[in-house]
Amino acid sequence: MANELRQPPPEPRPLLERRRELTALDAALAALRDRADGVPQTPRGGLLAFTGPAGRGKTALLTEARTRARAEGFTVLSGRGGENEQELAFHVVRQLVQPALATMDEAELRAFLGGWYDIVAAALGLVATPSGHAPDPTGVRDGLDWVMTRLAVKKAPVVLLLDDLHWADVESLTWLSSFAPRTVDLPLLMVVAYRPDELPPEADSFGTAQPDHRPFALEPLSATAVARLVRDEVGEQAEDGFCEECWEVTGGSPFEAVELAIRLGERRLRGTGEDLPVMRDLAAAVTGPGLIERLHGFGTTTVRFAYAAAVLGQAISQELAARIAAIGSTAADEAADRLRAARILTDGDGDGLEFVHPTIATTIYGAIGTSLREGMHNSAAEAVRAAGFGPAAAARHLLEVPCEGSAEAVACLRQAAREALHSGAPEAARRLLNRALQEPPLPEERPALLHELACATFLIKPTATVAHLREALAEGDIDPELRASMVYLLTQALAHTDRMAEAATVAADEARRATAHPRIRLRMQADHFVWSAFRTDEQDSAGRSRRLARLADRLTGRRLEERYILGLRAWDAMMCGEPRQQALAYAEKALDGGLSWTDENRGFEVPVSVALVFMYCDQPRRAEELFAKGMAECESKGWRGSHLALGRTLSGYIRYRRGSLAEAENLVREGLGIADRVEGAVPAQWFAVGILVQTLLARGRVVAARRLADRYRYGDVIPNAVIYPDPRTVYAELLLAEGRPDEAASLLSEVGEWLEGRDWRNPAWCPWQLGLAKALARRAPDRAVQHAQDAVKRARDFGAASAIGQALHAQAEVTGGEAALDLHAQAVDHLQRSPAAYELARAQVGHGAALARNGRLHDAADRLYQGLEGAVHCGAEGLAARARRELSAAGLRPLPLRYAHTDMLTAQERRAAELTARGHPASVVAKDLRITEQGVRQQLSSVFRKLGTDATGLPDALAAGPRTVR
Repeated sequence: MANELRQPPPEPRPLLERRRELTALDAALAALRDRADGVPQTPRGGLLAFTGPAGRGKTALLTEARTRARAEGFTVLSGRGGENEQELAFHVVRQLVQPALATMDEAELRAFLGGWYDIVAAALGLVATPSGHAPDPTGVRDGLDWVMTRLAVKKAPVVLLLDDLHWADVESLTWLSSFAPRTVDLPLLMVVAYRPDELPPEADSFGTAQPDHRPFALEPLSATAVARLVRDEVGEQAEDGFCEECWEVTGGSPFEAVELAIRLGERRLRGTGEDLPVMRDLAAAVTGPGLIERLHGFGTTTVRFAYAAAVLGQAISQELAARIAAIGSTAADEAADRLRAARILTDGDGDGLEFVHPTIATTIYGAIGTSLREGMHNSAAEAVRAAGFGPAAAARHLLEVPCEGSAEAVACLRQAAREALHSGAPEAARRLLNRALQEPPLPEERPALLHELACATFLIKPTATVAHLREALAEGDIDPELRASMVYLLTQALAHTDRMAEAATVAADEARRATAHPRIRLRMQADHFVWSAFRTDEQDSAGRSRRLARLADRLTGRRLEERYILGLRAWDAMMCGEPRQQALAYAEKALDGGLSWTDENRGFEVPVSVALVFMYCDQPRRAEELFAKGMAECESKGWRGSHLALGRTLSGYIRYRRGSLAEAENLVREGLGIADRVEGAVPAQWFAVGILVQTLLARGRVVAARRLADRYRYGDVIPNAVIYPDPRTVYAELLLAEGRPDEAASLLSEVGEWLEGRDWRNPAWCPWQLGLAKALARRAPDRAVQHAQDAVKRARDFGAASAIGQALHAQAEVTGGEAALDLHAQAVDHLQRSPAAYELARAQVGHGAALARNGRLHDAADRLYQGLEGAVHCGAEGLAARARRELSAAGLRPLPLRYAHTDMLTAQERRAAELTARGHPASVVAKDLRITEQGVRQQLSSVFRKLGTDATGLPDALAAGPRTVR
C-alpha cells in the first residue's frame, strides 16, 4: 500500500503534449520493478526532474506519477515546498518521512532508527521538546541518508514526489540535493518539479545536467492542444479564431488553459466570435488582479477567509482560518463552499483545505494590506500555538509581525530556535533568535538570549559568535556558570577565527576574575593553557610549561577540570621531550575518571591530545582504543562534521605510525572527504592533506602526493595553531622526495628555529632535524651529522624506541661508510622494540644496502629480505622496489614472502610476549622457547608490531589483543 502525504485534486483533463515526459516517467518506473517481461532484474532508482514557470503543468505530471506508481504497487512518499513555509526547518523532510513512521510508537521508532534516533528525531519532528546535545548539520544529514535508505529497502520500491522544490526550506533542500545522487544505487525514484529561475543555490544537483539525468523543461501547450481543451468543454463547434484567441490569452499555460476551458463550459459559451469579450474577462479572472476582483465579488466574509487561508499556507485548517478571519463556523462553511465552487480552494488531505494552485495562493497573499496581513499573522501565531502545533509553527508567523516587546513572543521564538538547533538547523535558529532580540526581551533575559544566539552562529559564522558573546559579557550580573560557558565558547570562536592569542588572553583574564569560584577558575586556567599551547606565536612557552607543571603537580584528578589540566601536562611533557614515562603517567592520571570528547563546554582538543601522547610514546594500540571510543561518542551525539573528519584522519595517522599504510590511506581519505563537505573545516583539511601526503610518500607515490599538495595549495599553508603534523615539515618531505634539498633545508631551518624558540625538542612529534640532515647531506655533511646526532640525543632523552631508531637511521644515512654500519644496526635494534613497522622496514633496507656496499653480502641479504617483507606487508611499494633493486645490485634474487600478513600472534609469539610481560629476561625466554636470544628479539618485534605497543604496554595489550594462531 502506498504511503502518501497528500492527494491533489484529480487532473480534469488528460495530459496533452507530454509524451516525452511520460515516456521518461514510464522508463524510470519500469527500472524500479524487480522483474521485466518476467525476467528478474535488479531494481534501479534515479532522479527525474520537471521544470518550468508557474502553471506549466508540473503538478499534473507529479499527479500522474503518483497514479502510475500506485498502479504498480510502489510505495509513494510525497512532499511539497511552500512559499510561506520556507522558514520551517526540515518542513519538506517531515512531509516525506512522517507518514511512513506514523504507525510506530516511540519504542518501535527507536528500534527502527537505532543509534540515529537521538540525532534525527528532532529534525523529523518525532520529539516535542528536544534535549541533550545539539547535533551538527552534517550528522543530521548523514542520519537522514540512513533513514531514507532504510525506508527505501524496507518499503521497496519507493517513489519520492517533490513538488514546488524551489520553495523547500533550505535544510530539506540541502539534504535532498546531497542525497539525490545516491538514488541510483537504491530501489528509489525521486521525481521533482520546480521553477528553474527560482531554484536556490542549495539545489545545484537538481538544476545541473548529470550523466543519467537532465531536467525536462516543460514547453507551453500549442494552439492545437488549447483548442482541444476548449472544445472538450464547449463543444466541437468552437471556432478556430476563438480557440486561437484562448491560446493567446493563456500563453499556452496548461493551468490557465484548463481553468479557462472549465469556466467557458460553466458559462455555456459556444466558442464564437461573440463570446470573445466574455472569454477575455474569464481569462483575466484566473490569476492576477482579475482573480482578486472576482474574489471581492464574493463578499467581505469570504475575502477574509481567503486571506486567512493564504496566511496559513499549506494544509489549511478551516477552523484555524475562521479564527484568524474572526468569523463564525457557519460563515466559514459558506466561505469555504464559495471558494471551492470558484476553484480557488479544494479539499486537501484529511479535513484540510488547500489552494487549487500555488499561483492563486501567491496572488491572494500579495493582495492583503500590510497592516491586515501583520494582524492576521499575529492571530495565526496565537491560534497555531493554542491548537498545539508547537512553537516552530507559531514562530514562522511571528517573523512576519512587527516588534512589540512581547515576552510571550520572545519565549516562543527562543523555544522554536532551540528546536531548530537540536534539529541540526543553526541558520534557522539564528534567524529566530535575531528576531527575539529585536522584540526586545526583558533586560535580565538578554545575556542568556545572546548566548543562545552565539551557540546558533558558532558553526556557520564564528565571527558573529564573537560579537554576540562580547555583547553578552558586557551586560550586568550574569550567573557564574552561564558566564563560564560564554567565555569558553568565546575562546573557541576566537580560535576558529585565527585569533589564538586573543583566546588565550580571554581565558587568562577570566581565570583571574573568577576568584570566588575555584572550580570555574581552574576551568578557565585549563582553557588558557589549551589555547596558549596551540598558538604558534606564544612568547614564553617555557614559562607557560613551568606554570602548567607546578599546577598539575598539585592536582589529584578527582574533578574534570583537574583532569583537563593533567591531560595538557601530558601533552606538554611529550612536546618538550621529557621522559616518556612521565608523559604517560600524566596521561593515565588524566584518563582516570574519564575525559569526555563531547563536553560542549570543554571541547575535545585535550582528549585528542592525550590519546596522541600514547601514540608518540610507542603505544598506538592504546591511542586507537581511545580514538575509537571518542569517535563513537561523537557520532552518537550527531557530531559528524569536523569532529568526525579529524577523528578519521588522526586514526589514519596512528595507522601510518604503525606502518599500516593502506589502512591509513583509506582512513585519511575518508577524513578528507568529510572535511571537504563541512563548511569551515579548514584545519581538518590541513591535517588530512598533510597526513595523506606523508602516507603517499611512504608508499612511494610521489607524483600523487604532489598532485594532492597542489590541489589544496598545501605548500602555502602557514599554520597559526600548532597542528600535527607540521605542514612545513611535511611539505619539506615532499620536496626531498622530489630531489629539491635546498628548498627543503630552507623550510626545515625555519621550522627548527620556531620549535627551538618554544623549547619543543621531541623528534617523535616533529622530526625536522632528520629531514634537515638529509637535505644537508651533500652540501654540508658536517652540519647534517650534527643535526642527526642532536636528534638521537633528544630521542634518547624522550625514550621511545621508535624515535631513537628513526633518528639513528637518519644518522647512519648521513654518516655513511663503514662507520655507519653500527648505527644502522642500532637503529634496527631499537625499531624492533617498537610497533613502528614501516620505519623498521626502512631501517632494515637501509642497513642491508650499507652492508652490501661494504661487501658483507650474506648479512646484507638477510636484512634486505627482512626489509622487503616488511615493506610489502606495510604497503610501502616504493620501499619494496628499493629493496628489490638493492638485492639485484648485490647479485641476489628476492625470496617468496615467508609468512602471510596478519595481526594474530603465533603460539610462540604469545608465549614470548607473556614471559616478557612478567619481567623475564631474554635468556629465560629463549630457554623456555628453545630458541636463541636473537630469535626472541625477532619474536617480540613481531609481537610489538601486531599488538601496537612496546614492552611497557605489553601486559595491557595482551589482555585485549588478538587471538593466537595455533
